[in-house]
Amino acid sequence: MNIANAQVIVDKWIKDHGVRYFNELTNMAQLTEEVGEVARIIARRYGEQSEKESDKGKDLGEELADVLFVVLCLANQTGVDLQAAFDRRMDNKTKRDHDRHHNNEKLK
Repeated sequence: MNIANAQVIVDKWIKDHGVRYFNELTNMAQLTEEVGEVARIIARRYGEQSEKESDKGKDLGEELADVLFVVLCLANQTGVDLQAAFDRRMDNKTKRDHDRHHNNEKLK
């Protein structure tokens, strides 16, 4: 599945199961919430904080998927072709960062 297909799937889900998209500000708040849940898992599972029993059953993949879902909602409701934007960004990053990372002493 590519990003364009994912945008279509999310839009269909909203139409079939939701009433409508939340407004952009609400979705931005939701995105922040979902990123916070990812950060909590990462900080406790891979960082130095201890993981609480209530957090041990949380699935990082599902939390990342929640982030992706809200990003796709925001793209849909603001008219962003996320596939095209991602492709442009990857091209830009490839041109800009190829030598930069290979020459970074901190990464060796």
